[in-house]
Amino acid sequence: MDIRRNLPLLMTICFLSQMGGFMILPLFPLFIEEFGLSGWMMGVIFALFYVGKVIGGIPAAAIYRKLGGKNALILMLILLAVCMGGFALSSAAVLFGLLRLLQGLASTGLTVVVRSIIGDGGNVDNRGLYNGYISSSEGGGMVLGPVISGWLALHWPLSVPFLLVTVCCLMAVVAAMGMKTTAHPRTTHESGNTLSDHLIEDPSATVTQEPLDNLTNSVLSTDEVVVDSTTSDSHPNTTVSTAPPSLPSDAKHTQDLSTRLTQRQQLLGYGTVHFLEMSAYAVFLTYFALYAAHIMHWDPFATSLAFTVSGISTLAAAPFVGYLSDRMGDRLLLCMLGMFLIGIEVAVFLSTSSHLWVYVGMLIGGVGGACYMDSFFAHIGDHIPDESRSSIIGKIVSAAEIGSIVSPLVAALLMEVGSLYSVFVFNLVLIAVAIVVQAALRSRYKTKRV
Repeated sequence: MDIRRNLPLLMTICFLSQMGGFMILPLFPLFIEEFGLSGWMMGVIFALFYVGKVIGGIPAAAIYRKLGGKNALILMLILLAVCMGGFALSSAAVLFGLLRLLQGLASTGLTVVVRSIIGDGGNVDNRGLYNGYISSSEGGGMVLGPVISGWLALHWPLSVPFLLVTVCCLMAVVAAMGMKTTAHPRTTHESGNTLSDHLIEDPSATVTQEPLDNLTNSVLSTDEVVVDSTTSDSHPNTTVSTAPPSLPSDAKHTQDLSTRLTQRQQLLGYGTVHFLEMSAYAVFLTYFALYAAHIMHWDPFATSLAFTVSGISTLAAAPFVGYLSDRMGDRLLLCMLGMFLIGIEVAVFLSTSSHLWVYVGMLIGGVGGACYMDSFFAHIGDHIPDESRSSIIGKIVSAAEIGSIVSPLVAALLMEVGSLYSVFVFNLVLIAVAIVVQAALRSRYKTKRV
């Protein structure tokens, strides 16, 4: 798939889907409360969304490999549209729960498919930038979604925003249908080059590539490609290394290593990092509004503005951070910086209730979120081979969503035995552990200096 040509459509899809998600985020509890459901039943319905996110990653990766990126996107977006329309028309708790589960499946599916498309279609020189554009478009949706739904809720029934989100999802389907696909295979994972030039010059040439041992070899170990021409003297039997003479620093991380990471070690390491990051994010989303109301004594508008500031920061910073990630090469270092900036955000509102300083902290945290998301998925794209990349991303995303379920429960226990302040101390601990794990991974990727 031609990423450069399809990137505006991918950004449109992410913008519309994220805007739709953040439209219903503040309204969903109020909406289902109108039907007289018990608190326990509402909790179950909320939890089913995260259950769907946990189990949705692996099936989404399989669908991506089977149907391709374009068709997988269309399927996920149609499923989201059905869920949103169903919410607006439903009144039964069982149906709410089923739709919420499917919404979680589709939400994770979109993340897996979009990041896999960027990973497969990009290369070490542009994955960070392309992931930055995606994060920026999602940030724009985060900014506009609550504003639009809040205004609609003042003048229309609560079902109307859900119908509007349905329309947004269908618009995203149209955008996905407009994407152009190509059938040109990529045989080099990092340089972005292919052997198409040889085949164009000599159509009779055949190409064979040694299989990659995913469990014992480094995922970027140098393959040997044999170009064999039986009818032309212009291409004698030669052995060509796919590794370019001079690789960017991030592409060198898996070459000349004293210690190599197997794919199982990578999956464990990356999965742990993303689990911790999503755990911290879930705690923030769940409890910041309560902390702002009960500890800082803020009104709902001031709290909503804090989320808006964070979204604007991510929107503005993501493309520049992605470009920096490509130029630096050391993506894990930028991931660590992102988590550190998120920690500053939390530390600021733990230490003061000043609107100005907290908004500055949110601004910093928004940049941190962009640093992490852009560089994390770009790093995975750099170090996981094509044939298993979507599967690995699906497993990582699904495992991380377990943190979205577990961490708010742990935080609830801390709030019972301590206070809301202890909840965000726990949040800082999650961030610190994530930085330590990333530092350990980065130390394994360091190259020998000549």
